[in-house]
Amino acid sequence: MAERKTRRTKGKKRGESWVSRHSLGLMIAVIAFVVAIGGVSAFAFIPYTDETEPGGDWVYVPSGASKDDVRDSLKSALGSSMGMRVYILWNMMGGTPVRANGAYRVENGRTAFSISRRMAAGRQTPVRVTFNGTRTMAQLADRIASQLECTPSEFLGACDEVLPDSGFTRPGFPAAFVPDSYEFYWSASPRNIVKRLLDYRNRFWTPGREAKARVLGLSKVEVATVASIIEEETAKKDERGKVARLYLNRLRKGMRLQADPTVKFATGDFTLRRITGKHVRTQSPYNTYQISGLPPGPIRVAAGDAIDAVLDAPRHDYLYMCAKEDFSGYHNFAVDYDAHKANARRYQAELDRRNIR
Repeated sequence: MAERKTRRTKGKKRGESWVSRHSLGLMIAVIAFVVAIGGVSAFAFIPYTDETEPGGDWVYVPSGASKDDVRDSLKSALGSSMGMRVYILWNMMGGTPVRANGAYRVENGRTAFSISRRMAAGRQTPVRVTFNGTRTMAQLADRIASQLECTPSEFLGACDEVLPDSGFTRPGFPAAFVPDSYEFYWSASPRNIVKRLLDYRNRFWTPGREAKARVLGLSKVEVATVASIIEEETAKKDERGKVARLYLNRLRKGMRLQADPTVKFATGDFTLRRITGKHVRTQSPYNTYQISGLPPGPIRVAAGDAIDAVLDAPRHDYLYMCAKEDFSGYHNFAVDYDAHKANARRYQAELDRRNIR
């Protein structure tokens, strides 16, 4: 009896020892799992921060990029450590350079996991595109290409492909665009860029604006051409309507516009501060001292408010204008040529006094 009791006691201790070892193993496994989870969290979910760029950074993946190129772009934009974490996760998610082609805004606080998931899915961040003060199509192409992936030559090629189908000749191409702020995906095709900008311009020309152009006897391209001249003529927006009506008066009377900005455009020298006889003798279809009527197209991409200044130009009888001698940026206006010559003499004298050649 005593012997059996002793055996039962020994058996119980062996069972307790097995349970104890089993519990220890389980505990070690749990700890290892927690450590692993912590490692994954540290790898994938620590937020990105860049104190030098509070708004975040941009990652660009150009077309034709390799996986190595994607890795290098990430490291360059986000730093070696964060960039490598994003790259590894993006690669594990099956990301491809073709799908990732585009631009991605990485805000502070984003995790490597969320960044890599966006890139793997190709969910780009729209890029804000603006262009103002562009005088030539080449300048416009440079401005667009500096903000999107396309090259200047690709943009100009797309203009040649798209715009003639909408009735534009090459000299009239600047009238196909209205300066504003637009949103595009960085990798947008050149044709898509041109089509969307043209669509915006077409929506800008509401039935009301078209009706005003008909009253003036001008096409939409011709209105944009007048607008481009007055925008170059004066930086004072409150004077643009007055200047526009002056040129409309001259057109109605069959007088040459004799607009100095068209001479600058004809010479190709936009730094000119003083137009002389040598300049006005420049032979060009854009030189309104040499040609009658309007030049063949706009001398810059005219802004929407300049176009409206033409359409809503207040009525007056002025036919001449000359920059004010106080260099305020405003003009002296005249109905007759004698008054205009007096205004011009004062301005020329001030140019001489300031040694402006």
